[in-house]
Amino acid sequence: MPQIDRHKNRTVDIEFVAAEDFAHFPYPERFTLVFVTNGSIKGILNERPITISAPAILCLSEEDTIQVFDKHNASASSFSFHPDFLNSTPHSETQTYFPTDLKIETGLSLFRKSPERTGIPRITEKAYPQLFEWFFVLGTEVYAQSDALWACRIKKYFIQIMGVIEDLNRHSEQSPVDLVLEYIHTNYPDKIILEDLTKCAYLNRVSLNKMFQERCGCTAMGYLLSHRLKVAGNLLTHTDMTLNEIARATGFEYDTYFIKQFTAKKGMSPTAYREISRKFSAAQ
Repeated sequence: MPQIDRHKNRTVDIEFVAAEDFAHFPYPERFTLVFVTNGSIKGILNERPITISAPAILCLSEEDTIQVFDKHNASASSFSFHPDFLNSTPHSETQTYFPTDLKIETGLSLFRKSPERTGIPRITEKAYPQLFEWFFVLGTEVYAQSDALWACRIKKYFIQIMGVIEDLNRHSEQSPVDLVLEYIHTNYPDKIILEDLTKCAYLNRVSLNKMFQERCGCTAMGYLLSHRLKVAGNLLTHTDMTLNEIARATGFEYDTYFIKQFTAKKGMSPTAYREISRKFSAAQ
């Protein structure tokens, strides 16, 4: 059921189920992430037979049809949300408009229907512990509502989770660059040095950067910076987190360094970016 925000006079149309029984899918007017952490299930998804073995993520839209007819020691949690939850937050608590055109886009391709779509992204052994932690904290935030920014933190974890899943789904075979991309997308909130990336890829600095230049047009550490700034841009637009909170959430040790890097790469300060991105959405 929708959550009543204890800090603001509003309803947040999300729900977290700690022990999912697969009996009510799909939830009406919702997107749903199902994180299978143990066992396996068999069923029919969009008229195609499926077998899901832990660890796995199942992405369901309201239009999907699913029937689960066999569960073997299956344990799972689910996070469901109305599409409006992906809207950016108001530009100001004192203003009356609510942007409707600017939404979180990270990972939404996993919910869209196509002949090739399975809705079951591959979860690797390396990515699983971080996804498990983020999903657990997301669920805790739904129930705890520890302060007025609890919904912003849920969006933060949603962006993190969907970013990793989207990347895992994009690459079926992992090259050294894929290994490093997975490491970056999973660990970017933490301190990362070049040696961490070379060890991950089993390459020296020169070879790794050459492969990154060929595929991404930048060095490995350059990609890390651009990814952190991309996530920071999402958080600036879609949450009311402070600059210091965003800096820490995206791997910058100090907010002053975050502001310097963001301004240098984006051509404007984080505060100006936040204002412009939200005004742009309202003008559409």
